[in-house]
Amino acid sequence: MAIALAAVGVIVVLVIIVAGIYNGLVKLRNNRENAFANIDVQLKQRYDLVPQLVSSVKGYASHEKETLEKVIAARNSAMSASTIDEKVAADKAMSGALAGLKVTLEAYPELKANTNFLQLQNELSDIENKLAAARRFFNSATKEFNNACEVFPNNIFAGMFGFRRAAMYEVTESRDTLNKAPEVKF
Repeated sequence: MAIALAAVGVIVVLVIIVAGIYNGLVKLRNNRENAFANIDVQLKQRYDLVPQLVSSVKGYASHEKETLEKVIAARNSAMSASTIDEKVAADKAMSGALAGLKVTLEAYPELKANTNFLQLQNELSDIENKLAAARRFFNSATKEFNNACEVFPNNIFAGMFGFRRAAMYEVTESRDTLNKAPEVKF
């Protein structure tokens, strides 16, 4: 009788531990998804702002059609992305297209002095800063989730319940570009 009671007690404790691990993993996964939802909000604002920015540039830079088309194509691709991985890839393409647009704009000092353009550029800069903060939060949430999935004994139950290591939000530039000091000209 005592052995059966002890066995039931052990089983109950194990069930409670497994339930705790499972619930913890679910909370961390949901926290990661919420962190990406914050990125999604900033991306949506960015995508809404881009057509306005492109429209204001078109009048000045009509011969830069290819650069503007890349920005619009990247925006359209990003708007149709549905999964986190697709959105991350689309955001990387969008960041690259916007970087090309910024380089193009350097050739148009009269555009850079235009009040509407300056306001749009400031809004875009603000959104980019918010995106950077949201990406940091997403990576932090992803790190917590990955750690929980990989530590013992969670790793045993994470595999059983289908929890897998999640991808971090990687930078779009190459490491060489990031390590190179910016060139400042006066």
